Amino acid sequence: ILFNYMNTLIQDCINNKFSKTPIWLMRQAGRYLPEFRSIREKNQDFIKLCLNTKLSSEITIQPINRFDFDAAIIFSDILLVPHALGQQVKFKKNFGPDLKKVDLNILNDVKKEDFLKKLNPVYETIKETRKKLSISNKDTIGFVGAPWTLLLYMLNRKSPKEGNFSVFPKDKYINNILIKLDEFLKIHIEAQIKSGASIIQIFDSWAGLLPEKDLDYFVYKPIKSLVDFIRQKKTISICFPRNINNYKKFVDNVKPDIISIDYNVDPSIIRDTIDIPVQGGLDPKILLQNKEIVRNEVTKYLKTFDKKRYIFNLGHGVLPETNPDMVRYLVDEVRSFNGQ
Repeated sequence: ILFNYMNTLIQDCINNKFSKTPIWLMRQAGRYLPEFRSIREKNQDFIKLCLNTKLSSEITIQPINRFDFDAAIIFSDILLVPHALGQQVKFKKNFGPDLKKVDLNILNDVKKEDFLKKLNPVYETIKETRKKLSISNKDTIGFVGAPWTLLLYMLNRKSPKEGNFSVFPKDKYINNILIKLDEFLKIHIEAQIKSGASIIQIFDSWAGLLPEKDLDYFVYKPIKSLVDFIRQKKTISICFPRNINNYKKFVDNVKPDIISIDYNVDPSIIRDTIDIPVQGGLDPKILLQNKEIVRNEVTKYLKTFDKKRYIFNLGHGVLPETNPDMVRYLVDEVRSFNGQ
């Protein structure tokens, strides 16, 4: 089924017809919500939870019910793609993702129909979510991890937070994995769009770890391939290349519909150098502060991007220790700005 979308706030923003600032938050469906935690306690296996259509759809809608955000982002995980490509992925408490070694024989033998079958619950989740949102003009956001970030997890086999990795050589082995990722990420993107995703966000969470000389090979070209594919499908792309030094260069090379920025970049530089719609920027740690600090920071971003096409979001995901009341306050502040 292909869905038609009418006048969502994000699409109005892109088309320069907006009267309100759209707001949604990365990881808005997650551990800071007591209703999510009660589901998670009963479902210890994270991959299984992501592949449980009923629960994933319920989790996706939780923050919409609570805060009336302008978009629902599907509750899922970027590492479902390596999982569906035959690499064993587990999530360990207080450790994060733990991946077994990549087996190229398995990777090269994966068939499209088997991949789609493994991830079918994700597509059913999108359909369920769309049904629940059908009476409202809200976007449903599907997503993928960017090839570089997935490659890093697949070969590093855990989160590179401690910096314990080296940039991989641009050899045949790496190139083969990148080609395979490009092929199956497009399959995954297309299935999400067919199921009802009106936007696809590409998360390059670890783009900032690369030296400038490696960005073209590992970041710009692989993501541009996905962005071009999403455009062919007449769907909106958002790119989040976290912690890169030069967002303008990324936008010039990749040409996404929307660029999502992190909290380490000066928003006024983004405003002055980038012409496409901008999303995000607010440091999630601000939500751990008092209301006055939250209000000041929210006002800073809204004033910086006043008269520009801007989607309010964070510069990374909502932190688990965030008080939901502070998220409610944030939403109210954004909506009351300019008398929304």
